[in-house]
Amino acid sequence: MKKTSIVSILLFLMFSSFSFAEGNSMVRVRALSVTPDVSDNIGGNIAINNESVPEIDFSYFFNQNFALELILATATHDVNLNGTGSLGSVSLLPPTLLAQYHMEFGDFKPYVGAGINYTIFYGEVPGDMVSTKYDDAFGYALQLGTDIKVAQNLYLNLDVKKLYLQADATVDTGSGVVNAEVDIDPLLVGIGIGFRF
Repeated sequence: MKKTSIVSILLFLMFSSFSFAEGNSMVRVRALSVTPDVSDNIGGNIAINNESVPEIDFSYFFNQNFALELILATATHDVNLNGTGSLGSVSLLPPTLLAQYHMEFGDFKPYVGAGINYTIFYGEVPGDMVSTKYDDAFGYALQLGTDIKVAQNLYLNLDVKKLYLQADATVDTGSGVVNAEVDIDPLLVGIGIGFRF
């Protein structure tokens, strides 16, 4: 996450030092709140904590209304089995590609989007006498947000995304193996800045 923060700051400083006409590309940096909405096939006992992380995205506008956006962020979550103990922690990298429709009302530019993500699980840390492995998985995403122009090339961005993601988890308890299907389905709420060039 530190690398993501450093890259985000450098990009902002670099782009904010220029002044030129707005083009077809846009980069945004957001502070992101990640709130999983968890359900599972083993009695609803798995819990995953909320997290706050930086996010960076890149957009390309084909015209005034249509754009593609690639979103990059990573988060580390603690996973618990309610009433039993910790299942450790795991990091998620869910690159997401969204097709967007943008509208314009002066400096207020709302948009909606839909797309796919591929979530990579890594950095698993064992919990209380158990180890858990997660399989990478495809999911899909919905998006609602707005860019608000505050200066030439510079925008305030508000963004809400819902990711729908099912992960297959294998829990080794030491005395047996439990297979679980976990719907993580996080709500991502972000605020940040965007620079169009």
